[in-house]
Amino acid sequence: MPSVLNPVLDLLTVRGTVTEAEQLTSRIRRVRIESAQLAGLEVEPGQQVRVLVGGLTLRTYSIWHYDPSGVVQLCVLDHPAGGPGARWGRTVAPGAEVRLRRPEGTFTLRREAAHHVFVGDETASVAFGAMLAALPGEAVVSGCIETATAADRLPLTYGDRLDWVLRGETSLTDAVRRLAPEPGGIAYVAGEAREVQAVRRVLVQEAGWDRRAVLTKPFWTPGKKGME
Repeated sequence: MPSVLNPVLDLLTVRGTVTEAEQLTSRIRRVRIESAQLAGLEVEPGQQVRVLVGGLTLRTYSIWHYDPSGVVQLCVLDHPAGGPGARWGRTVAPGAEVRLRRPEGTFTLRREAAHHVFVGDETASVAFGAMLAALPGEAVVSGCIETATAADRLPLTYGDRLDWVLRGETSLTDAVRRLAPEPGGIAYVAGEAREVQAVRRVLVQEAGWDRRAVLTKPFWTPGKKGME
């Protein structure tokens, strides 16, 4: 069947099939996509893919797991504000055909770091999950992740080494101050744009971290759609 997509988008995307869809937390659904065109790629933990949803709308999702046989697993947050991405994640079922771009992004695990600090919210926990799963058992890991409720917490490797905080009870900046991570490692900070910058300031200006050792990724901000 000929493509009905814009020819440029058609060249940039690959075809895939949803083979599994399941609820992982109260608001996060895991979607498994298979595509021969995704086989054998070099994918770094923390990278993302862009999926065409609702016609020609691109939405970006962190990769939960990649299998070189040509399988990507995504975790889609059902955001209260809705939108085409949330609707797609809520309703997509096995057998659905999808178009997506190949994995990309530079917010990725730095394996050589002496220790790893993860700070973010639900939207960051997917990328964090991929990074944590790639670390060896002897890795030094700490961090704090904010969620709306305890039921929103993803099952993360080394999740017991992280501080889980509930939104409204404390701020991520205060949680980082309490954690007091020592400089010398790599910090991965992601989530809401203003919170990301606030946490970065705490690490650099108060805790003495080198700016180059704090990797940031603003995934969203209120009132703005399509952030990556």
